[in-house]
Formats: sequence, structure tokens, C-alpha cells
Amino acid sequence: MSELESFEPVIIGFTCNWCSYRAADLAGTARVKYAPNIRLVRLMCSGRLDPTFVMKAFAGGADGVLITGCHPGECHYIEQNYKALRRYKLLLRTLEQMGIEPQRLQLVWASAAEGVKLANEINRFVEEIRTLGPLGWNKLSKSFNSDGHQPLSELKEEVAA
Repeated sequence: MSELESFEPVIIGFTCNWCSYRAADLAGTARVKYAPNIRLVRLMCSGRLDPTFVMKAFAGGADGVLITGCHPGECHYIEQNYKALRRYKLLLRTLEQMGIEPQRLQLVWASAAEGVKLANEINRFVEEIRTLGPLGWNKLSKSFNSDGHQPLSELKEEVAA
């Protein structure tokens, strides 16, 4: 079996405490199955998602990142999900400029009552990332020293190539 055939993506999901985290909980209590590839990180609000969290997730080995929150206009913190939407659009442009497929980052609105919808979106996203293949940033980050610099010998090889 090739590496790509055995590839299981690692997905980090940033979820709003009031809506999408509760939707994931509802999916679990209703025994609606979704892919175990996702690791959920609960935030009080999707608007609290700092873009560096997404970049750190990718740098730490995630193959995809899913941002979930309340539907626009239904945020418990008034308009913070609009802030999340703006940051999501900024991150898409940033990833594209870095040469990373923007499909690796997705935004899903899910209320607390939409456990089935959220489970379906997670499954769809995992399959999409599986099709894209591994991102491979974790292999790149292993070639750097603990101080964040690439060893001189590897830099010389890159320059010579």
C-alpha cells in the first residue's frame, strides 16, 4: 500500500462554544458518526479565532483546518462571526499566496441544533482533504533547528540545486 493510499488527514476544527461545539456534542449524543480525523478546539466565539492559530495548526502538522460558528446574524456576541468571516477570507488569500490550496481551510456555519449538518460537513471536508493529499508542512518543520533556523548544510544544498 502506498503512502497516499494509507493517508489519513489530520484536521483541526475551531468551534464556537455556543453553536458549533454544541452541534458536535449533539451529533455525538444522537450517535451520528463523523470522521475521527478532526480534533476540535473550543473557542468562546468564532470571532476569537486569531489567524495565527490557523497557521500554527498547519505548521504543527494539520492537513486541513475547519472553522465553525454561529450563522451570520445569530452570534451570541452580536457580530463577531462577521469578524470570523473577514479573517477567513484574509487567510484564504494568504494561503494561496503561500502556494497552499485554499480548500484546506473551510468555514461552516452550524447552529446548536444542526448536529447532523455539522457531522456531514466534517465528513465531506475529511474526504476533500484526503483527495488533496498530505500538506507536508510537518516534514518541512522537522528540518529546522529548535531556534527556528535551517541548518547551514541543508541551506547550501538548496542554494546549489
